[in-house]
Amino acid sequence: MLTHPTLDRLHALQLHGMARAFEEQLALPEMAELGFAERLGLLVDREATYREDRRLAGRLKQARLRQEAAVEDVDFRTPRGLDKRLFLALSSCQWIGQHLNVLITGPTGAGKSFLACALAHKACREGYTVAYQRLPRLLSELALARGDGRYPKLLAGLGKPRLLVLDDWALHPVTDAGRRDLLEILEDRHGRRSTLVTSQLPVATWHDALGDPTLADAILDRLVHNAHRIELRGESMRKRQAPALRTENGA
Repeated sequence: MLTHPTLDRLHALQLHGMARAFEEQLALPEMAELGFAERLGLLVDREATYREDRRLAGRLKQARLRQEAAVEDVDFRTPRGLDKRLFLALSSCQWIGQHLNVLITGPTGAGKSFLACALAHKACREGYTVAYQRLPRLLSELALARGDGRYPKLLAGLGKPRLLVLDDWALHPVTDAGRRDLLEILEDRHGRRSTLVTSQLPVATWHDALGDPTLADAILDRLVHNAHRIELRGESMRKRQAPALRTENGA
């Protein structure tokens, strides 16, 4: 059997997963006991897995998540007001298919960004496109883009991902241009895409934090009323973990 031409042809056809599985089959004598259909099925399964892994890697690279986080790693033991039932329900990502939003609020160190990245990571695994942005940096980037001609393209790009994560909402005062940018972003996404927001401020204070009552009404109308809320409380997770780290280090 001429294996090298077969492997070369598989690679030429971009069937890299199947080629790797074929090489593995050749190295395992017990594979000779399987019938043609069974061996072919194993090759096809490997190719499908290989392609899905590649697509997932591409979605994660495009998302540019701030933290490496997974829903399986979320800590439900530490008392911080995290509703386990709600979070696990959100982990199904059905809310993204329904074009709903998620708002995660709580004090510094409560784990807001980790939870957001965990849900975003799960969304990538479920086949959704995701984009992560720290809101202060995004608004600065939009201000620069307005002056160099990139603004329409950048704004249009924010409307495309099935899930947009806006971290550190209202961390700094928002300018009038920033408020209008937020309204444009959320208007493009409202009823079509999902947005996940994290903030140190309670949702009840967002209206005042945005500054302009008219624009604040319009922004929050497109964000808050169709959103699930996770409201964290308690001591900083980083502060809680510090004694354990000191103990491990012999301090």
